[in-house]
Amino acid sequence: MIRFDNISKRYPGGFEALSRVSFHLPRGKMAYLTGHSGAGKSTLLKLIALIERPSRGQIFLDGVNLNGIRNRRIPQIRRNIGIIFQNHHLLYDRPVFDNVAMPLVIQGYRHREISKRVRAALDQVGLLNKEKVAPITLSGGEQQRVGIARAIVHKPALLLADEPTGNLDPELSREIMQLFTRFNMFGTTVLIASHDLDLIRETGYPSISLNKGTIERNDPVSYTHLRAHETKTIISDGELGI
Repeated sequence: MIRFDNISKRYPGGFEALSRVSFHLPRGKMAYLTGHSGAGKSTLLKLIALIERPSRGQIFLDGVNLNGIRNRRIPQIRRNIGIIFQNHHLLYDRPVFDNVAMPLVIQGYRHREISKRVRAALDQVGLLNKEKVAPITLSGGEQQRVGIARAIVHKPALLLADEPTGNLDPELSREIMQLFTRFNMFGTTVLIASHDLDLIRETGYPSISLNKGTIERNDPVSYTHLRAHETKTIISDGELGI
């Protein structure tokens, strides 16, 4: 599903956010990106979503080389990706329903299909009774659930989440992670950037640990250290037990 081959990302001014990163996350699997602030987690997710472009190396998404994707084709690629941000990026002047419906409106879905999909997504995150509510009146955990519903409403094959529990208490964080686990059980590939190592250990899913833009090896099952010319599957079918 996702394959990085010797990826580096250098920003104007010389800062290298990622250096020679290689890994493979197969379709239908779930994993975490860990590392301190500035380790390169957000940059890695942005590269997958075509928000950023690599300076070197190649990125493959479901067999498609993203390096060859021209700007006009980016919306087409993103239709298969759901993105969840730490700060939600909600429209506070629109009700919950409109926020969740936004990807479908942009893609040109008909009103009846939009209504069906939005309510199904809100039901999955436990907010079906909040569709007419203004997001500003919701708790932080509820706002994050709105963001998740918006990310899954178009039924993407891949979910990317950037610190989705960063502003939540431990109990709410577990509930959010349980949602991702549920989506993965139904076949969605999930990659989550998080610094909450205790919560990650509880879930039991493999992790990719980043340190100053490179992958480091900590756990022989969950972590992979790769040299510049190597590409390796970090998750095998047996490791997840599903």
